[in-house]
Amino acid sequence: MTATDPDAPGTAAPPEELLPTLAGHYYTDPAVFAREQELILESHWFCAVRSADLARPGAFRTATVGRESVLVCRTRSGAVRAFLNVCRHRGAQLCTAESGEVRRSLQCPYHAWTYDLDGRLVAAPNMADMPGVDKRERGLIGVHVREWLGYVWVCLADEPPSFDETVRGAVARRLGDEDVVERYGVEGLALGRRISYDVAANWKLVVENFMECYHCGTIHPELTEVLPEFAEGYAAQYHVGHGAEFGSDVDGFTVDGTAGFGRLGGVGEEQDRRYYAVTVRPQVFLNLVPDHVIVHRMFPLAPDRTLIECDWLYSPEVVESGTDLSHSVELFDRVNRQDFEACERCQPAMSSRAYRTGGVLVPVEHHIAEFHAWVADLLGDPPE
Repeated sequence: MTATDPDAPGTAAPPEELLPTLAGHYYTDPAVFAREQELILESHWFCAVRSADLARPGAFRTATVGRESVLVCRTRSGAVRAFLNVCRHRGAQLCTAESGEVRRSLQCPYHAWTYDLDGRLVAAPNMADMPGVDKRERGLIGVHVREWLGYVWVCLADEPPSFDETVRGAVARRLGDEDVVERYGVEGLALGRRISYDVAANWKLVVENFMECYHCGTIHPELTEVLPEFAEGYAAQYHVGHGAEFGSDVDGFTVDGTAGFGRLGGVGEEQDRRYYAVTVRPQVFLNLVPDHVIVHRMFPLAPDRTLIECDWLYSPEVVESGTDLSHSVELFDRVNRQDFEACERCQPAMSSRAYRTGGVLVPVEHHIAEFHAWVADLLGDPPE
């Protein structure tokens, strides 16, 4: 190995086969992360909670979206509403629990200001002594809500981007047709397993890792046994409509290649024995296989910390039967842990002088450059 000037890393222009990445400070700088919270996480549609987690009126869950805590609840009419989790009196956090259920109202634990499930202020101590106060003006601050694929998506922007273009459109562009995902009937699937991962890495490292498979032959032996083409380094997301095909001796998307649970009702022959991966920016990964669906939701918490909640979804009959799901769940749980360990291995180097100007993307990773451009554009950073 030839020594180079440590004060001038990466000064040589890469050959045309190699594209530059974002510079290292994009993954470590608190100021960059604060801009991402405001301009990306709080300004785009964000998949907050699973609709079925709000099964009954009064059920609520909280989620961290950018810099905000968001409260999502089911109203008495069965609708879903979402609010900034802040009491309008003195700013106390209204709900401190991650999830729960109330009868008819949400009450601040500090001074007992009380709101109905539609966010209206309905009561407060000594309110009768303040006839000039209009309770209609003191309700919770609502945020935009959409339900799709069995999840509640929120947007904190005053004017949200088009949900059809940025969310549904992202899935359609990856799969070639939005109808493909509809065939899996995700809204009607049941939760078989949920695992949370607390990853000591920047959220963009996780996105980049999911988008490419250049690493698959190195760190994913179980996955490449099931999907042999991944051993060659080609990512399914590189090609519109492509689903990686199961190996000829593989019966199901399981840790040992044994049979799964039969094809989901709407999945056709053309999707059988294939795996599809979809990234919905900024924080959702969809994984579609014939007998189940895996949904990752990322919650970026700090420049070097990302919470990831992963759901394994199956037909209700499979879950209700009490069938052992371990062989099915274990495959992607191993993949997740291998991926997140790799991301954590990269995070410390993001602040190294060796990564001051970033790294490079090889041809099978070139599609990640578009993600980098998307981030830089939203942050208002000129192209390098």
